[in-house]
Amino acid sequence: MKSKILKYLSIFLLAISIQMVSPEPVQAQCPMCRMSAESNLQNGGQAGKGLNNGILYMLATPYLLVGLIGFLWWRNRRKESEEELEAEV
Repeated sequence: MKSKILKYLSIFLLAISIQMVSPEPVQAQCPMCRMSAESNLQNGGQAGKGLNNGILYMLATPYLLVGLIGFLWWRNRRKESEEELEAEV
């Protein structure tokens, strides 16, 4: 069982590390937001500097929350099944 968990964890960590070192910059802005941010920066404004990072942050938050809930559910179900096995023995 632990080897299966380690296998999935290593695949997950490999996928995350590949995404972190990706040579392609990630663009999470719609074209209209991008034009607005670029024109703001060209006119001397500071509003567009953190816009893309903020969008990526907001995009990642729901996935992290769902993953955390799924992990907690899986861990509790595993404990319940282990307790049932111990009770049967």
